[in-house]
Order: sequence, then C-alpha cells, then structure tokens
Amino acid sequence: MYSMDFRLRAAAYKDEGHTFDELYEALKIPAQTYYNWKRRLESGYYEKTIVRTRKRKIAKDELKKAVEQKPDAYLRELAEKFDCSATAVSKALKKLNITRKKSASAITKNRKKSARIS
Repeated sequence: MYSMDFRLRAAAYKDEGHTFDELYEALKIPAQTYYNWKRRLESGYYEKTIVRTRKRKIAKDELKKAVEQKPDAYLRELAEKFDCSATAVSKALKKLNITRKKSASAITKNRKKSARIS
C-alpha cells in the first residue's frame, strides 16, 4: 500500500514531463497504476469522507438499563420492548459484552441424573 505522499509525488513526477519508462525506473510505478491514481486524485476519491453511523433499532444505553432493571428477562421479552427480533437483541448484548445464559435443559438434565441414583 502506497502512502498518499508517494502517490502525489509519482503524479507530479509524470506531470513534469517524464515518460512512463522513466516513471517505472524511478518509482517502479506502471502506467496503469499512474492512470488509476491520477483519475482518483482528480475525482476526489482520496479526500477524507465523513463517517456516518446509522440509527440502530436498539440503543445501547437503553438496552443496558433494561437489563439492569430486569436481569432475568428473556431475549424475546427484550425484543418485544425494542420492537425487533431476539437475534438482534442477542447480537447487541454480545457487542456490549453482556452474557445471558438461561438453559432450562441443564436443570432437567440434573433432575434426570438424581432420579436415576435413587
């Protein structure tokens, strides 16, 4: 990956009147690469763009508050509150590093083992 300064120097070198052979010998830049860089420089491709974040269905702080208020809520209950899917709530919680483990099957497995012992 070439730096922006290097790309500008290569374009200026060629614009000074040097041939593509001289450009390649001096900077190891093929003609097609020069044309790509030149086109992008003229179109403003390399200018910094404003990064925009999209509005999320689930606000992070609202989700944290909901979990703090009712820590035993199921994902589907939280999904109803935020009008989205349980999967979306699960992914949002994962991004917030909040783990939720509710496994009814673990409880039934323990009961079955104790029933066999007696």
